[in-house]
Amino acid sequence: MIFDADCHLSPLPGTLAVTADELVSLLDTNGVDRALCWLKPAYTRSVTEGNAAVFEAAKRYPDRLVGFGWTNPRLGTEAALDAVRCCLEEYGFPGVKLNGAQDEYSVDDASLSMPVIERIAKAGAMLAFHVGADAYERTHPFRVAKIAALFPETPILMVHMGGVGVPSLHAACIELARQHDNLVLIGSAAESRAILDAVRVLGPDRVCFGSDTPFGLMHVELARYRALLSHIDERSRGLVMGGAIARLVGLARDNDRGAAARD
Repeated sequence: MIFDADCHLSPLPGTLAVTADELVSLLDTNGVDRALCWLKPAYTRSVTEGNAAVFEAAKRYPDRLVGFGWTNPRLGTEAALDAVRCCLEEYGFPGVKLNGAQDEYSVDDASLSMPVIERIAKAGAMLAFHVGADAYERTHPFRVAKIAALFPETPILMVHMGGVGVPSLHAACIELARQHDNLVLIGSAAESRAILDAVRVLGPDRVCFGSDTPFGLMHVELARYRALLSHIDERSRGLVMGGAIARLVGLARDNDRGAAARD
């Protein structure tokens, strides 16, 4: 199974926008079984329309798309918490993502983001963070590691594993993930050598293939990962290419997160 762990959806077609139908067509063309989807960030910073589009897409294609929520603490604590409630209770998403790079905040800000993060963790859901050098201070891996230490039972996805910008923060991501078992790296927009290092150091169950569609090209990223992983055993390749993220999503469902919403 191939499970793309980083795809962005948009409500409407446009430049660098992918609708649910277009994404499923991409999956079919490239032989990808499933995709983990979150919204494509809007310049307005609003998340309501985007989260709703992801929910409708996952409902329309339940065997292909897995929805994941998004919240923005910069819109205010109450608005951010309401987005979390909607994502987890109404939409039944397995987790919620925060992007301190786009929305301009430190992901471990005590008054801004931590109340929102705590609510997600206490709900038993997963967390995901944009972790890249494009916002070196705000999304630095050590900030995510502090959160991982506070909530050791919460699976946390480090999206881009410190890439997207110069200098990369890949080594820090790998080192901190080694110290915190609940950190899982998504290697979208990550350097090839860093992906191999992460698999070697952390194991294939802690590193996930992601294309970053539409910012990345799915067919190109698939070819790159296949070349990178050609020397490792089939089971390990399977974990990186989909088994690891599928297991995480499955655990979320086994714990009945959002079961009422799905029923």
